[in-house]
Formats: sequence, structure tokens, C-alpha cells
Amino acid sequence: MNDNDRDAERAARPKRADARRNEKALLEAAAAVFVSSGVEAPIRDIAAKAGVGTATIYRHFPTRADLIVAVYRHQVEALAEAAPALLASGETPHTALGRWIDLFVDFLVTKHGLAAVLQSDDPCFDPLHSYFIDRLLPVCTQLLDAAVASGEIRSGQDAYELMRGVGGLCAGAGSNPRYDARHLVELLISGLRRAR
Repeated sequence: MNDNDRDAERAARPKRADARRNEKALLEAAAAVFVSSGVEAPIRDIAAKAGVGTATIYRHFPTRADLIVAVYRHQVEALAEAAPALLASGETPHTALGRWIDLFVDFLVTKHGLAAVLQSDDPCFDPLHSYFIDRLLPVCTQLLDAAVASGEIRSGQDAYELMRGVGGLCAGAGSNPRYDARHLVELLISGLRRAR
């Protein structure tokens, strides 16, 4: 067995529970540091926040680009997994949609530094936009369909259009303290309600 075969075998094996927890802690620490200090923050800051050494981060993510991609994917997955849980929580589908959109807003407004990196010429970031759409569009559609089926919102709502609209409202904030993207998004979601 050569080194490539061993590497492939290691990659195919599921990670141990503690390894998954460590990786999740690293990704959450990196996300928090990226929000507060930008994606160029020193790796030692991320390691300190995660309570590990820098070698641990480099073992999991050999390059900064690997770490950025992993953080982005981790957060998209968390958003995707939140929708079914919100629908199952017993709240109305419109409330579940509103809570999910609130999480989506959190995701978007914390990605300003990441957005510049993702729009760079580095080809490793190219697939992320498609991944984002492929993963989150069905989730948003599911929430909209549930709210339509419950009679809470008008039919004919398009998930892609809604996500783009929310994204546009979040992008408009910039550094203007009088611009409240979250309030505008709440108005947008309220506007989906069916007239009674």
C-alpha cells in the first residue's frame, strides 16, 4: 500500500466523534474571529479562541483558503439544517420562515470580509456560490411551501427571488448606522402574509 492509498483510506473513514467536535469548535472559533477581525486574522487568534495550538488548525486546514472554505460550508450547513428543525418546533410555518430568514440575515451580514475573498480570483472559491444556492434554495422553498400550505402567505413566492431580495437589503447597510437591514427584512417577510 503506497502513501496515496493510505491517504485515500483515511479520507474515506468517518471521523471519530471527538475529531468532529474539535473540527466544529475550530470552525466556530474561526467564524467568530473572521467576523470580529476579518478573514486575514492571525491563525494564532483562531487557535486561542478554539483552545488549541496552531498546529492543530494547520493539520485540519493546511491553508487559509481551506479554512475559509470550511467555515463557509459549515455555516451554510447549519442554515440548511435549521429549517426542518424550525418547522418541527411547532411554531407556525410563517414564524419558522421568519426565524430562518433571521438566521440567513445573520449569515449574510457577517460575511462582508468573506465576500471580498470569495469574489477574488482564487479558483478554490468558485464552487462556493453554487454550493450556497444548491444547499439553501431547496430549504427556503420548503419553508415558503409550508407557509403557503398553511394559508399564511400568498402562493407564487419564489425562494431565489426572496433570498436575493434579503441579500440586497443586507448589502445596502454598509456602515450607515441609520440603515437597519434586519428591520427592512422583517418588513419584507411581514409583507408575504396573506390579507385576512
